Amino acid sequence: MELLFLGLLFFFMIWALTSGFPVAFALPGSAIITVGLAALTGYLFAGDPSAYFAQDGPSQWLSAGVTNFRSLYWIVERDTLIAIPLFIFMGIMLQRSKIAEDLLVAMAQLFGPLPGGLGISVVFVGALLAATTGIVGATVIAMGLISLPAMLRNNYSKSLAAGTICASGTLGQIIPPSIVLIILADQLSNAADQANTMRKALYKEATGEFSMPSSFEVVSASAGDMFMGALIPGMILVGLYMLYILIIAWIKPEMAPPVPYDGKYDRKFALNIFLALIPPLTLIFVVLGSIILGVATVNQAGAIGAIGAMIMASYRLHTGKHSTAYIPTIIAVISLIAIGFLLNNYDLNIKNVTSDDQWLGIKLAMVAVAFLLIAVAWSTWRVINIDDTLKHVMIDTAKMTSMVFIILLGAAMLTTAFRGFGGEEIVKEFLTSLPGGFWAQFIVVMLVIFLLGFFLDFIEIAVVVVPIVAPILLSNPEANITAVWLGVMIGLNIQTSFLTPPFGFALFYLRGVADKVVRTMDIYKGASAFILLQLVGLVIVGFNPSLVNYLPNRAHLLSDTAPPPMNPKLQRCLENYTLDEIETNGESVKAAVFKVKKLDVSYLPKDLQSSFADSINDAETALTKLDTVKIERQALTDYSLTYQPLQHQVQQLTTAITKISEKIEHAESDDEKVQLISEKEKLESTIPEGWTEKRKAYKDLSATLKKARRQYYNSADSSYESINDLRKTIEDNTALETFDKELRALKQIITNNETTDAIAKIKALESKISDLKGTEKIKGRLAKARRTLKKDRSDEAKDKALNYHQEAISAYQADILWRKKARASLLDEIKSYQTNISTTIGLRSQKRLTDDQAKDVAACLSVHRNVSLEF
Repeated sequence: MELLFLGLLFFFMIWALTSGFPVAFALPGSAIITVGLAALTGYLFAGDPSAYFAQDGPSQWLSAGVTNFRSLYWIVERDTLIAIPLFIFMGIMLQRSKIAEDLLVAMAQLFGPLPGGLGISVVFVGALLAATTGIVGATVIAMGLISLPAMLRNNYSKSLAAGTICASGTLGQIIPPSIVLIILADQLSNAADQANTMRKALYKEATGEFSMPSSFEVVSASAGDMFMGALIPGMILVGLYMLYILIIAWIKPEMAPPVPYDGKYDRKFALNIFLALIPPLTLIFVVLGSIILGVATVNQAGAIGAIGAMIMASYRLHTGKHSTAYIPTIIAVISLIAIGFLLNNYDLNIKNVTSDDQWLGIKLAMVAVAFLLIAVAWSTWRVINIDDTLKHVMIDTAKMTSMVFIILLGAAMLTTAFRGFGGEEIVKEFLTSLPGGFWAQFIVVMLVIFLLGFFLDFIEIAVVVVPIVAPILLSNPEANITAVWLGVMIGLNIQTSFLTPPFGFALFYLRGVADKVVRTMDIYKGASAFILLQLVGLVIVGFNPSLVNYLPNRAHLLSDTAPPPMNPKLQRCLENYTLDEIETNGESVKAAVFKVKKLDVSYLPKDLQSSFADSINDAETALTKLDTVKIERQALTDYSLTYQPLQHQVQQLTTAITKISEKIEHAESDDEKVQLISEKEKLESTIPEGWTEKRKAYKDLSATLKKARRQYYNSADSSYESINDLRKTIEDNTALETFDKELRALKQIITNNETTDAIAKIKALESKISDLKGTEKIKGRLAKARRTLKKDRSDEAKDKALNYHQEAISAYQADILWRKKARASLLDEIKSYQTNISTTIGLRSQKRLTDDQAKDVAACLSVHRNVSLEF
């Protein structure tokens, strides 16, 4: 019965969509009707409203709906959805102020004289508008009204012209900032959590261990990561479009002839190009650059974009009306430059003010911010008063934002109903039973999304399909994909939904504004070539995950909040980096260890001499263990070549056996049970002979490698930390010398002052000295003096405390003596030694990676790594 209601759910949804009902009502409506029918049928025929639900029931479905509603509006972790209305506002504002139109005209004049140049200019402008507006309908309509007549007038092929405009208008779906990417990031963050739970269960089942190493966890996706991940694939699409037009213009010049510019290439032309191109490019750099550089969150960048678009709109709407058109913009730019200068030259944190110079910086910053607010207020006033622009922009933004959020809520209700009728388990069972592993599953999902694009909008696909299939794909350890890569692949695929007939929205938009001379079949024909180009782009990105993963990884590792090299998720790539460094500079590292071993440290305290010797021994051990790691890793890799296909085969058999075992438990008759047991025994008999021994051999090799790594980590970390402690101890000599007078003054304080005062002074000095390395003896004697005074306030106790104080002075003088000598003869050698080993055995102990190391590790992390052998 559950399958019957699942079919009804799809029937109602398809009927509602094809009947013309708004998506925002079709999705939740079909869910409500189906759940209501299932509950009523269960109540009437089984006496239980939950009888015909595969899991949970109508009350749980209602509870899940309330939870989804609350999570959409109140959960802090999903605050990236706030960016949606901000970016919509930015796009509509630029569109209504005709900045997009100016850009299109200017680029057509600039590139038109080249063969295919007008088409290239349309693609170029489409990319820029995608990075500023991200609204497909507005972009296609604008370019259709402006570019299509010009292209037809200059004998461009109707199909090429129509296809170029439609495809360029859809770039806003993949080039950030994109609403689709924000929605996908929101959906994938939840999917990643589910995938992690599924993967942990799989790991526990395979290994028997309760905790899964963090390096095997699914990498989630934020909106900022999605923006960075989609940037290069978006540029690849732009390049493919331009290359296609150039090839067409070269093979068939009559399809894309050059368009000569009637005017002169003079200063006025250059100024027009500058004013049309530079402001949008600046806005793109500020919005995307602030996200990529980690200066702003996606929400903050959206706010910057909205204000920037309003400032740009103010001068564009005012152009030709008064000579003061650019004054607010000029004030805003100067204010921002001033704020940037002050941030670089002053500490503007008012809590840290300690000097008049800092107060001056804060006052100047307040003046700059005041002028910036004046510029924003002035721009806002203009946008309000000129053609009532702000009102129309706000209304359009509210409409589009409401549509997006209502669809999100409706899709959440539909997805919950789909799961309630067992749909998710059916999909999971279907995908996991496909031969070919992860890639077969992935190709099927991509094909389904592509076909759905013929009939559904991008938002429905993103919010209905993704929550169902994404956890299954992300949890698969075979490909071990990142959520960012999956999101970008789905985004590229969804983008085709705007071009695929019969319901491609970009085709409808262009059909609505195109001249009658352009037939609908011309639009379909032109779009078909660009659909193929999008699929080519999809294949390129699919085979090269680094194109997506590299920028987010790089930004993460170069940010102020970058994880230290000790982070478990970095160890595989750090190991590769360290082995490469040893391969290149191994002899110099060994020479550095040998050189520092010969240093004279006989004047150091006994404990430091012992620590120094242990550090050098650990360094030598670490180098040996690193060679062992290399050998054991190669042995495991060689064995895996023959073991992996066998393990994959057995995993499929084990999965099938598990499913049959579950069916046996729920068998309704003895005959059915006997038949299932027979099937299970047949499957068990097909498990290859010697599997147990081969599995044990793999586990033994894996355990040997883990042990070698653990031994290497222990030796390397201990070696560097010990030598680093010695260095800090020597460097603290200067700070220690400053306590000489204060330490000697304690004698007078102990002798003449009140005991309570003496105890407080000793304790204060203890606290100061304890911050320095290697002062345990001094601190210990002072502590004994303090405790003596605390226990007994007699003169005899004072004498005893003075003796401890004298011992502290003796320890202090001895410390100063050996530290001075070490600073003169040992410190530089230790620093040189640390520098030599900092990229190899000392790498894990650094506070953070260098820029070059971070880039190398980011490139390594960007490649998907099969970890299925560990499951």
